[in-house]
This record gives sequence, C-alpha cells and structure tokens, in this order.
Amino acid sequence: MALSRRNTELLFLVIAGAVSTMAYVSVYAGRYREINRVSLIYGLIFVAIFIVLHLVVRLVLPQADPYLLPVTALLAAVGLTEIFRIKPALALTQGQWLLVGAGLFVLTVLVVRDHMKLDRYRYLIGAVGLTLLVVTIALGTTVNGSKLWIHAFGFSIQPSEFAKLAIVVFLAGYLDDKKVLLSVPTHHVLGVPLPAAKYFGPLLVMWVMSLAMLVFMKDFGMALLFMSIFVGLMYMATSRIVYVALGGGLFAAAAAIAVVIVPHVNERFTVWLNPWPHASTSGYQLLQSLFTIADGGILGAGFGRGYLLYVNHQPVVPELQTDFIFSAIANEMGLVGAVGIILLFLLFTWRGFRIAVWAPDGFSKLLAAGLAMAFGLQTFIILGGVTRLIPLTGITLPFVSYGGSSITANLMLVALLLMVSHRTNVVREGTDLERRRLAERG
Repeated sequence: MALSRRNTELLFLVIAGAVSTMAYVSVYAGRYREINRVSLIYGLIFVAIFIVLHLVVRLVLPQADPYLLPVTALLAAVGLTEIFRIKPALALTQGQWLLVGAGLFVLTVLVVRDHMKLDRYRYLIGAVGLTLLVVTIALGTTVNGSKLWIHAFGFSIQPSEFAKLAIVVFLAGYLDDKKVLLSVPTHHVLGVPLPAAKYFGPLLVMWVMSLAMLVFMKDFGMALLFMSIFVGLMYMATSRIVYVALGGGLFAAAAAIAVVIVPHVNERFTVWLNPWPHASTSGYQLLQSLFTIADGGILGAGFGRGYLLYVNHQPVVPELQTDFIFSAIANEMGLVGAVGIILLFLLFTWRGFRIAVWAPDGFSKLLAAGLAMAFGLQTFIILGGVTRLIPLTGITLPFVSYGGSSITANLMLVALLLMVSHRTNVVREGTDLERRRLAERG
C-alpha cells in the first residue's frame, strides 16, 4: 500500500536523521577519539527539530510536498556536521540559528497559512525588500570586501537574504497582474518591440538596484541572483525572449562598469581569469579550494579525516565554513559525496519547479518558480565560484554554509513552497468543501 505524503515525509526524515547522527558521531570520534552520550544527544536534538516541523506541516499543510523537508534536513545535517568538523564552537551557534529558523518556519506557516494572502500586500512586501537593501547600503558593515552585514545588539544580520524572499513575492504578484500588458508591445526602440514604459519600468528599477549592489555593496553574487530571478520571472510570465536578452545585456553592462570602478569586483574578475599570478595573495583561497576538492578523490577521506583541511591546526582554505564549505565536503566525501550533495540541491529545485507547473493560478506559479529559481541560482553561483566556473562571490550555500541569516531565510522559503504545494494538491485532489474554504481564504 502506498504511503501518504506525510508518512513518506516522516520516513525520509528518519533516514536523514539517522545519516546526520552517524555523520556527527563520526566527526566527534575523529576529533576526540571517543563516542559519548553528548554526541548522540546533539544528533537527537537535530532530529527532534525536524520532527516538530513535520508535525506542524502534518497538522496545517497535510497535502504539501513530502520531499522538500527531508532534503532540507539532510542538507542542514551535512552542513552542521562539516561546520563542527571545521570549528566546533561555530556548530553550536549554527544549531542555535537552526532553532531560530525552525521558529520562523512555524510562525510563517501558522500566521500566513495560505500564500495567496501575500498577493494582497505585494507592494508593501516589495517596499520592505527594497528598504532592507537600502539600509544595508547606508548602514552596512564591510566584511571580506563586501558590504553585506548589519551589526546590531550583538548580532550580525545579512538583510539581502530576507530581501530576496520579499522581492520574489512582489514580482510574483506584479507580473501575474501585468503579464498581459507586458506581453503586448506598443512601440519599438532600435527595432526592439517593447511594452508601455510604465510597465517596463520595473526592469530598469531592477537594473539600477543590481548596479547599486555591485557598486555600493560590492556584491556581485547577490546582484547576479536578484537580476537573474527578475529576468527569469519576466520570461515565465510573458514567454518573450526579448526580456532575457535585455536583462542579460543590462546586467553585463552593469558588471562591466563595476569591474572598472570597484576595486573589489575587479579583483574577483582578475583572479577568476587567472589566479596563478596571485597565488599568495588574492588568488590563494580559490587555488587552495581547487586543491582541496581534487585531494578528495572519488570516495573522499571520510568525515573528520580530511588531512588537507588543516595545516598546523589552521584551515588550508580561509573562511572554509562559509564560502568554501563545499570544498571541505568534496575533500571528505569525495566526488561521489559531492555529486550526491549537488543532486540534493537539484532535487529540491526540481520539486519547486514541479510545484510551479502544477499550481492552479498565476501568482502561485510565479511564486513557486521564483522561490525555486532563487534557491537553485544561489546554489549554482556559490558552487560555480569555488570551482572557478564563474567569478567567486560571497553568498552562502543554502542550508550548508555557516550563517544565521541564510538558514533562517531559507527555512522561510521552504515554508512558502510547502504552502503553494498544499494549495495546489488540495485544488487538484481535494473535496469541494476544501476548495471552497481555500477560495474564501484566498
């Protein structure tokens, strides 16, 4: 007999919990040469957090996708384990942020319940997202060359992680409302058919915002992510390839300007093109990352046994727990493990787009697609950076890298995707009564 969605989710959560506990115990034993009760307790606490999230989903969103939460749990488990391997004190902090993220997940599910409510407040939510970016530009602190952080009350917050969600919600509502008008050209510029300027304006706003992020925040990664999300959603809403060409061209122009006038961005591009002349300075991190990945071989050294991670008790790759955590994973889990992690990210992204395809209305389709695209593109940008496929950026690997803002914002992203999938499945499979209730709430 086939398992229900929630029982399937529970089964995979148990498997993810078992894997995470074994991995954590392995690293603990490798570091302290013993296995004690504490190592098992930490593993059980992690399992308990996701069981609580499962129970909330079971009660409030019973028809939601059954695979997103287990994939999230497995990625978070690998990240926590590797962070503990690199710097044990940071693993405790990351665990605390995981608890905060779990609380925000529950709060999002219980307060919002139905994502269609967000469409009513699209402009307010969009304004909040833009405000977060403006505040970062005005008051942010520069760390490792990029102005990404706000320090307040003893905490460091990366507002762009939350702005990303707000911008996706706004764009989903705006583009669903204006997609017909955006699809109909009213005039030509240099032979290119374009809609009325008042509807085309948001593309220019996003371009200006991306340029501002490149110049003032010196953040190529987030600028690329925001512009890509916007261009992708524009294409999904209108099916017009001209928006992809224009968006790509505008961002390329902004990047070219930033390379010329922003030294930090120029340095990233220079190192990407040829890191060897800078092997002892700005290219050191990238080259050591490539060596660390290559040293893992096919099967890796095993959790807690990667000997290239440390020289004289110092990480070979600086900031290993944040920007370069995938290098550490590839070293200790090898090519097989690294590909497995990439497949988990692909599975999450595919489930998100699957939800978008089956969603019954335009806002739900664009919201799910935007969230899945944000998750997938962020993964690609950081993985591409550490493997020298694209210039290195400072954004995090979702659920895996050390960072409180990242893990909390991405748990909210999961909550929103689960809401869309629940409504989608209820509309497709539910009773007439359930459909009427959703219609009244939406």
